[in-house]
Amino acid sequence: QAVENQLKICGFKSNGDVLTFYLPRQGLRSITSLSKFHRLRYLWLNNNKVQDLNFLNKNYCLTELYLNNNELTYISDVLKHLCSLQILFLHNNDLRKLGKTVKELKGMISLHTRSLFQNPLAYDPAYRLYVIYFLLSVQLLDRKCKDQRERESALHNSERSLLVQSIAFGKRVNKFPRTTVESSRCTQPTKRLIMPSGCEFGNNTNKVPFENPEDAVLVRAVTRSLTELSFVDRNKAATCQEIWLQNEAE
Repeated sequence: QAVENQLKICGFKSNGDVLTFYLPRQGLRSITSLSKFHRLRYLWLNNNKVQDLNFLNKNYCLTELYLNNNELTYISDVLKHLCSLQILFLHNNDLRKLGKTVKELKGMISLHTRSLFQNPLAYDPAYRLYVIYFLLSVQLLDRKCKDQRERESALHNSERSLLVQSIAFGKRVNKFPRTTVESSRCTQPTKRLIMPSGCEFGNNTNKVPFENPEDAVLVRAVTRSLTELSFVDRNKAATCQEIWLQNEAE
């Protein structure tokens, strides 16, 4: 009914003429599909009670979408097709999955303004740097412009995470870690890290190789793992049906 009222107020003669819908503060919980408005570009649905976004499955032309102050708990598999989106407001909802939320928005190369504050996921200590690192196109995040310092910090933290994971999962990191320590006053080279005798990895010793765990991370990053990883090309592996047909033929 809210959509029909909007059409009457604006006097649209055909669905193709609709470029804007302004529907805030209507108490809306669910919305019928808007796919027939295929040229829709601007949509205001803020300050409602919307819980899902399946009604946007074919609105590919949307460039501005305002969904703040609703009851959304997820956006997975419902927004990634909106490749033309430039502005997205999602603050003050109930979004909790930071990784899945960012993954949904990674393909939006035109998205330059977005907001996620006042969601449970925004209380993660690494929230802002995580978003800046993965969503390169975003320039304005939560009403604050992204600066070069944040970008560099996001890249640095990502590299360190890669090194730590190399220890946990037995990978070898091809990129050697930085050999300098950044300081506000000067830049000095770090000392060469040498493994103490009798403390090699995998000898079941109780000794601690390094006093600083960061040193262990750096050495482990450039040391070959105890186990080699094997890879299987699943495209060349026979499927269950092919194996069954082969057995039947025999």
